[in-house]
Amino acid sequence: MNDEDSRGPTGIWADESGPADAPVIVLVHGTMDRSAGLLKLARHLDAEHRVVRYDRRGYGKSAPHPGPFGMDGQVADLVEVLAGRRSVVVGHSYGGNVALAAAARYPDLVAAVAIYETPLSWEPWWPGTTAGANALATQGSPADAAERFMRRLIGDERWEALPARTRDTRRREGAAMVGELSDLREHRPWSAEQLNLPVVAAYGSRGAPHHRRGMEHVVATVAGARLVELEGCGHDAPFREPVTFAEQVVRPLLYA
Repeated sequence: MNDEDSRGPTGIWADESGPADAPVIVLVHGTMDRSAGLLKLARHLDAEHRVVRYDRRGYGKSAPHPGPFGMDGQVADLVEVLAGRRSVVVGHSYGGNVALAAAARYPDLVAAVAIYETPLSWEPWWPGTTAGANALATQGSPADAAERFMRRLIGDERWEALPARTRDTRRREGAAMVGELSDLREHRPWSAEQLNLPVVAAYGSRGAPHHRRGMEHVVATVAGARLVELEGCGHDAPFREPVTFAEQVVRPLLYA
């Protein structure tokens, strides 16, 4: 199947693997990422489950996209990908907010949610020094904001070493980044009292303190939510430690 055939009605590219009749897991990537980074995690889960990866609007093979990039559109895309199937949804970083917002709005479709270092940008205590906040705070175009975000995330040396085509692609994703992060700061996407389902909130021991605080806050406010610390892991655990992530964060939900 070619990329064009893999796009849904709204232009969202998705890929599925695993037995067609197995329980469904959907993986939702974060800001300035794409579903390709979650491929190893998918391969570790798809022996017994139908695993769905998709590029969120404005990223990867779901780009270009006209937007808007707020949470309403993000949830609509996830619902399209679910295609009526009740699923476990796993969200990395910003993707965790998409998962929880979908669970709050469509409890019949979302059976359980796992989130990892998901930003709670609307909270008054959330720091204004994060990569996303820094990218939004400095004047310039969305493309410039995307470059600032990437430089903060991977460092100037790695950014400069990327092929020019790759840098141009990431800069073009700035519209999606600015749209979704601005919306997240201004509009709470979900509230704890809306969530009545199993939730795992995880963070890495090598991650930033505000991510740990965020996950602790989720567990303190969402009834029955469980906190998981991944020892020795950073923000990129779903990519770099897919086996650990699958076994400690995702599988406990699958067999609860």
